[in-house]
Amino acid sequence: MTVAVETGLWQLDTVRSTVAIKHKTMWNMVTVKGTFGGVTGEGEVQPDGTARGTITLDAASLDTKNAKRDTHLRSADFFDAERHPSLIFAVRNAVIRQDDTVEITGQLTVRGISRPQSATARVTESSADAITLTADFTVDREQFGMGWNQMGMIRGLTTVTSTLRFTRTSA
Repeated sequence: MTVAVETGLWQLDTVRSTVAIKHKTMWNMVTVKGTFGGVTGEGEVQPDGTARGTITLDAASLDTKNAKRDTHLRSADFFDAERHPSLIFAVRNAVIRQDDTVEITGQLTVRGISRPQSATARVTESSADAITLTADFTVDREQFGMGWNQMGMIRGLTTVTSTLRFTRTSA
């Protein structure tokens, strides 16, 4: 399938989109998984076929199925959700390749700290009015001031897995 995406404005379908994380803890013996419940986004496909946009996550919406851990993740040790309520991935450039992958470059902002971030997404569904992208990429949480690591339990990178469905807007 060769994807041709219509130019114009696109809106994230929040019901059919997910952003999840997983991180090994307890000296790599336990994998913590969580999903962000609050995900919004929009984008614009340019006439040359490239795209720009923003994905915003509500920091306080991360659910790991452990209320005590979730409260700690919202604290100043990690997301500091009270002072920095959103995690933002600003897509500066997205280009669809012949093999139905999308090369994405942008900037990730967590806790008010911005760093370059790139990812390769796969187009898993495409029509004139909708497109679904899936992507996995890793983030070094220490680059965003999240260095809390009691007794060396938390090491390595956090994996972010996303399924993002966008629909064309009539604007």
